[in-house]
Amino acid sequence: MNTINPTPDESPASGSLIGISQRTPPANLQAEQALLGAILTNNRAYDRVSDFLTGAHFANEVNGVVYDTISRRIEAGLLADPVTLRAEFENSDALGAVGGTGYLLKLAGAMVGIINAADYGRAIHDAWVRRQLIDIGEDVVNTAFGSTTGMTGVDQIAAGEEALFRLATEKGQDGGFLAFDKALAEALDVAQQAFSRAGDVVGLTTGLRDLDKKTGGLHPSDLLILAGRPAMGKTALATKIAFSAARALMREVQEGPPGTQPKGSVAIFSLEMSAEQLATRILSEQASVSGERIRRGEIGQKEFDRFVQVSRELSQLPLHIDDTPAISLSAMRTRCRRLARTKGLSLVVVDYLQLMRPSVGTRPESRVLEISMITQGLKALAKELSVPVIALSQLSRQVESREDKRPMLSDLRESGSIEQDADAVMFVYRDQYYLQQRQPKETSFDSQDKYQTALEEWQRKMDLAHNRAELILEKQRHGPTGTVHLFFEGEFTRFADLDMVHDG
Repeated sequence: MNTINPTPDESPASGSLIGISQRTPPANLQAEQALLGAILTNNRAYDRVSDFLTGAHFANEVNGVVYDTISRRIEAGLLADPVTLRAEFENSDALGAVGGTGYLLKLAGAMVGIINAADYGRAIHDAWVRRQLIDIGEDVVNTAFGSTTGMTGVDQIAAGEEALFRLATEKGQDGGFLAFDKALAEALDVAQQAFSRAGDVVGLTTGLRDLDKKTGGLHPSDLLILAGRPAMGKTALATKIAFSAARALMREVQEGPPGTQPKGSVAIFSLEMSAEQLATRILSEQASVSGERIRRGEIGQKEFDRFVQVSRELSQLPLHIDDTPAISLSAMRTRCRRLARTKGLSLVVVDYLQLMRPSVGTRPESRVLEISMITQGLKALAKELSVPVIALSQLSRQVESREDKRPMLSDLRESGSIEQDADAVMFVYRDQYYLQQRQPKETSFDSQDKYQTALEEWQRKMDLAHNRAELILEKQRHGPTGTVHLFFEGEFTRFADLDMVHDG
């Protein structure tokens, strides 16, 4: 097949990087011309490439303009051939560089057959992807050489990773329709897993039976928001869930044949607490030794020995902690993808999302838009890696102004997009925390009897709320909502099942 020469210099403009820029960027002009000819001869060829190809993917600008014009006519239900396109270009200089409208007839003559249209389209797209990689590489090198960018080396790494991620996700070839029979087969497979587990959770366990019953465990691709006011125990509950998930992964290894490795791991991004503080919390909970006493050194030899023994057992868990402060969404995504590739990834916990930064290179106009970008990015991360993501969130202070301080969806701080993007929203609430602040004062009553009556009523409520917490499942896209009652032991910051109805 003879190649039509659309322009004296048919290679795109090169970048500024010496050495690389002197080489001709990847392009497949023969495929471009053959594809355009196939579509002009038979418009049905357009259907084979329309879902992933646009005019911007063509190396030759003129060919891209012709493709976009063809697309516009076909999408409008109109015929696109050399005759109809000639009318489109007669009063335009778009084809001037290639000899005018006669170029359309030459394209039609370059057609090999519509059966190859999809192959031509993929060849064009692949050349475009490689040109984008060259551009990203040039930008990375040129930015690294520059000293006035205002970006540190770490920021430049994150920006480069973000550019590569955008190219990977926006390349246009992934996705598309899934035949319904295949979707049904996947749904049946999930049901089979649940059936084979004899009523157990089909997802990753949270370590809390009543919560697992409501949610079926933690499911891939779900974004779960765990919110609450300060001192409610958000971090302790998230740590409990992460630890339980890691222990379940380790249990599968122990029950499997020798040499089995964990099929996944749990990643905790602790933006508020250090890795050492978080590890101390887990050790305190599992060893039943007060974290406060550990920090002050007020423990005996037996407690210290138990502490060491438990730490040895926990060191085998597939649990990873990243305590980078104010981590960006792009850096978090990169680290999760790396962990998924090297160790496997089953769960991501983020504590907490208001401390995160959006992707490097983005500058949201407002805090609301910034939080929206972060939650959308976390949901995209859950879908990309097919893992559940639990993100902790602060609540606004308007909770404190109400008589009933149980949180509602409207209390989510900074952005309604948190509620919109999440597959589930849970609130942790402890009535004991607020009751402690309402202890009656004798000076507030005009008689000793009234004070005593109020004190007794307050004590009765305190006894009912002692060591109890509520996990309010306010939104669940795939199941029921409701309240899960939990046991909370403040000394060890430990959440557990509240065994009011369980057997054994």
